[in-house]
Amino acid sequence: MTKEVKQLDRVIIRIAGDSGDGMQLTGDRFTQETASFGNDLSTLPNFPAEIRAPAGTLPGVSSFQLHFADHDIMTPGDAPDVLVAMNPAALKANVDDVPKGATIIANTDEFTKRSLTKVGYESDPLEDSSLSDFKVSQVPLTSLTVKALEGYGLSKKDAQRAKNMFALGLLSWMYNRPTEGTREFLKSKFAAKPDILDANLAAFNAGWNFGETTEDFAVSYEVKPAKLAAGQYRNITGNLALSYGLIAGSKLSGLSIFLGSYPITPASDILHELSKHKRFGVRTFQAEDEIAGVGAALGAAFGGSLGVTTTSGPGMVLKAETLGLAVTTELPLLVIDVQRAGPSTGMPTKTEQADLLMALFGRNGESPLPVLAPQSPSDCFDIAIEATRIATKYRTPVVVLSDGYLANGSEPWKIPDVSGLPDLSVAFTSEPNGENGEFRPYQRDPETLARPWALPGTAGLEHRIGGIEKSDGTGNISYSPANHDLMVRSRQGKIDGIARDIEDLQVDDPTGDAEVLVLGWGGTYGSIGAAVRRVRRAGSKVAQAHLRHLNPFPENLGEVLNRYERVLVPEINLGQLALLLRGKFLVDVISYTKVRGLPFKAEELAGVVQEVIDRAE
Repeated sequence: MTKEVKQLDRVIIRIAGDSGDGMQLTGDRFTQETASFGNDLSTLPNFPAEIRAPAGTLPGVSSFQLHFADHDIMTPGDAPDVLVAMNPAALKANVDDVPKGATIIANTDEFTKRSLTKVGYESDPLEDSSLSDFKVSQVPLTSLTVKALEGYGLSKKDAQRAKNMFALGLLSWMYNRPTEGTREFLKSKFAAKPDILDANLAAFNAGWNFGETTEDFAVSYEVKPAKLAAGQYRNITGNLALSYGLIAGSKLSGLSIFLGSYPITPASDILHELSKHKRFGVRTFQAEDEIAGVGAALGAAFGGSLGVTTTSGPGMVLKAETLGLAVTTELPLLVIDVQRAGPSTGMPTKTEQADLLMALFGRNGESPLPVLAPQSPSDCFDIAIEATRIATKYRTPVVVLSDGYLANGSEPWKIPDVSGLPDLSVAFTSEPNGENGEFRPYQRDPETLARPWALPGTAGLEHRIGGIEKSDGTGNISYSPANHDLMVRSRQGKIDGIARDIEDLQVDDPTGDAEVLVLGWGGTYGSIGAAVRRVRRAGSKVAQAHLRHLNPFPENLGEVLNRYERVLVPEINLGQLALLLRGKFLVDVISYTKVRGLPFKAEELAGVVQEVIDRAE
């Protein structure tokens, strides 16, 4: 039977079920095929902290949202056009996000009385009128999967586990997705288990064929490839981009990487990825705790390696003492903080950007260090290279503030031309630098204020190292009040001077006469950008800027702030950047904050921006 193919410019799909039902795998495979087809895309994985959360419960729901389009997009989308609900819990946890008229595909096999009662449904929403505002397709996904796998020698329970592949096959048919990549993925994943491979392929094919033959789906959809700038692209997550950026920084600087890390959500993927790349000179050490991880990384920096440690907020607390040591010894060290919702253990799999003040001030004494933040998953690659540049050039630890949204989310990444990447070559000190032939480890470069980096064991360059205050120039232990004042101001001056070596803040103000500026940092870039687009389409004027360097700020930031009547600062914290801007520039910025463990919705921010514009006018 020939079915209609309808053209769409964009689609938002969310697939949801128990955390053990393979929702993240299903979403990832659909995303990879969408990327290979050439659409622009953005994703939002959302899953519980527990490895195997309670089945059939609201806390146990795992979901994956994908926004793909034939044009440039910036967010995973505010609300799904299609929700695939694998059970009642998935429906109840997500239905409030589904707009009227959208499609809900419900796995009817799981809507049993027991399952409904477990999540508080007094009646079956598929049978009463509670879903009358939606287009509901009732599909017995579980039983169709079991039927398709008859004869494969699997138990009923094992056969049911392949229902996510049936759903993936159905969605692939509905949106004309390529399928060869998924088939090859399954062949690779289950190469040692041919029976499981055959079952998953059969379930995937059955889902495709169901869409092709059933009368329940009379229309399939097509979203044409996006018109992206010429080049070679791949889909990439923030954590993967950070990993590749660190390797690139290592090669560009000529230093081998040493990663000292303790696994912690949502940063663990960086450790996992870097451990695969020994051929690029990467050494990874899974330490027994956070303190050992950063201590080993700092020791590697002393020994001439690119020292790296990865963590999240709770780990940053534990690393604070060693970060202070890195500040006073003035050694290059990269600290990657993939922020999550806190305080304490908080919500480990939910995003937040509330570690800014801790990154800046969460150590004893005056201990300044540079802080950078990527703005998108692909930008994580560039920010890792920039962090490497600053750390090695200025001999300082650098904190990179990523977050859970960027780490797990993905987008197309234009693979850069290697010849266009910066030269970060590091020259170690090899000769004494004192007037009388002695080595002065704290004799600073007059331009950068960086001290020499001498490899331990180099003849004639022996010097003290440690946390007690050093004497200017010689590096001898010093308790002199005047010397301490000088060293504190020298370390601060070194960090302040980095501002001369970074780009000015770029402002997107098409007409040049907007009265309102929206200023963000980190993972809010996409949401702010999408909101600004909406406001401009509605006829209002608004400017946008985004900070990637948070300490020091770009030199022109004060001038930018004073150029606008109102400055709106959206943050997924309680106003930490706003506090800094008010204190440093005496500008009464408007702080808009939410801490829900989720990124801002573009529609929500657009309303806030328009309200600020109306007040300014």
